[in-house]
Amino acid sequence: MTQPVMQFARRNLPMLAVLLVVAAAFALVLADRWRRGAFVLGGAMLLAAFLRAVLSPERVGLLAVRDKGFDVVAMTAVGAAIMALAASIDPLGTD
Repeated sequence: MTQPVMQFARRNLPMLAVLLVVAAAFALVLADRWRRGAFVLGGAMLLAAFLRAVLSPERVGLLAVRDKGFDVVAMTAVGAAIMALAASIDPLGTD
């Protein structure tokens, strides 16, 4: 029983890494550090795009949704947009 679980975890290690960064982003948001959380969330999308670009289809796991080019462009655009929005909003005394 542990063999299939380990194979699943090993195959989806890139997605698990991205989910760990997303969890950190939400922890920051819950701690009232919403701008930092938004930056980290955008970073998670850029990490996903990077991993999708450099890893083989066998290693990318659940990060593969469509073809490689579309996934990389879409995740990069979303990550950059989130980070740009977070940078453009006045912090009003918060981070």
